Parts: sequence; structure tokens; C-alpha cells
Amino acid sequence: MKRKILLPTDFSDNAWSAVDYAIKLFKDETCSFYLLNSIALKVSTMSNFSNSLLKVMKEKAIEELKELKSEIEAATNNPNHEFKTILSTLDLYDAITYEVKTNNIEFVVMGTKGATGAKELFFGSNTVRVIKKLKGCPLLIVPNEYHYVEPRQLAFPTDFKIKLGEGELQILKTILSLYNSQIRILHINEEEELSEAQEANYENLKTQLEGYNYSFHWMPEYSTKANEIKEFIEDLKIDMLAMVNHKKSWIERIATKPVIKKIGFHPFVPFLVIPA
Repeated sequence: MKRKILLPTDFSDNAWSAVDYAIKLFKDETCSFYLLNSIALKVSTMSNFSNSLLKVMKEKAIEELKELKSEIEAATNNPNHEFKTILSTLDLYDAITYEVKTNNIEFVVMGTKGATGAKELFFGSNTVRVIKKLKGCPLLIVPNEYHYVEPRQLAFPTDFKIKLGEGELQILKTILSLYNSQIRILHINEEEELSEAQEANYENLKTQLEGYNYSFHWMPEYSTKANEIKEFIEDLKIDMLAMVNHKKSWIERIATKPVIKKIGFHPFVPFLVIPA
């Protein structure tokens, strides 16, 4: 079955890092990659723009998409991969949501921030909005200037507060299967012991991951979650961080903050956000 992967791009270096990562991640899979560019942001910052100017902007974006597609095809030369270009006048989040539904996209891969992103912020405002709002489709966020490493070690922090089914875990199982990876499940002990519901979800997770290479890791709550996760990534040489984004989850809380730098959340490996 052909995978359908959406690659939003603003033609920045960070966007290129995300495109490069996605292509290499699925190098042995048959894929259709959709290169999406939104010009809505550019238009919204201009007042009294004419139809002729908008036409010029569209033509320029279309040309840049064609050039990007040609560069990728020449660089990868993978017969299992095809590339399609999409120009949208919707804002980035709405454009992504529309394409996910229209083209049955199963995976979105994008950078942490665009060409105009403030240097002091790890996530740009567009990325934060997509993290917070995108439902029903996994989102992989690739750090700026990240050089591809096969995801052999995955970190999966969880509070065991929701029951995870086949739908939520499918993308993780796909990556585990592709690279015979190990998934290291991290629980930071905010409580003295798990509740009955948490115990049930813990047992369910073991059942769901039967046949895969997994291990559980329990850490005391001695610092912020961001710091503990960062140390876990460093100590175990993690290649990808994955978390489930559900109501009242930690991801949802940090995604509402205007300046994520204050949270100290700067994952330096690709960050997989899984919708619940």
C-alpha cells in the first residue's frame, strides 16, 4: 500500500531538513509525498494588495515548488517515491487540515519553525498551532539542521492516564517494524503508586506492544518534565521522541504557552506527536 505523507514547506532550511528526514525515514517504502506551500501568511501581512500582485506571488510559489520537486527527485532518485506539489491560499493549519482530509494523508512531517521564526523560540507559532489543533493524523516535527539518524531508539513518555489502542500506536509500530527499533517507555512518578485505571492502561500497553522490542523506565519526579525527558534522551541515546497528545496532556499544556522556551522544552531529536 502506498503511504501518503504531507510535507509543508516555506522553502527554508528547516523545512528542507524535515523533507530530507521524511524521505530517508521511508526510503524503503512506496510513498506519495505532497509538498505543500501556503501563501496565506504572506498575503495576510499585506494591505491593499492587488489581484495582479497576488497572481505574481502565486506564480513565484508555484515555480519554487516545481524547483524543489525537481531538486528532490534528482537527489533521491528513488523509484518508490513520487512527489506532488500543492499551493494553498489557506493559512498553514487550515491548508494542512484540508489536505489531510482530501488526500487521506497518514503522516505530516514539518520543521520546528519557518524562515521568519524568532531565534529564541524552539517552536514557531505555526508549528505550535498545528501541534495543538491537528487531529486524527500523526505529526513529526524535525529540529532545525538535524542530520538524519535511523530511529533505532525511541522514547515514549506516558502518564498511563488514557488507554491506547491500535490507532494511536500504529505509527509507532510502523517505525519499530521498519528499523527493528527499541521503544523505551518512560513514566515520571508524579504519584506514589499507579491508580487502578493507570495499572490497567499499563497492562494494556504491554499487550499492545507484544512482539516488539520495548522496555519500561520509571523515574522519580526530581525536576521539570522537560529536563527529565531531555536527560533521558541524552543518557539512552534516543533517536526519536514520541508522545500522545490528548486532552489535558503535557503536550497540550505546553502548546498553549506563547513562549515555549520558558518551559525548557527543546527536543533535539525528531518529535512525534500522536493524536489521541
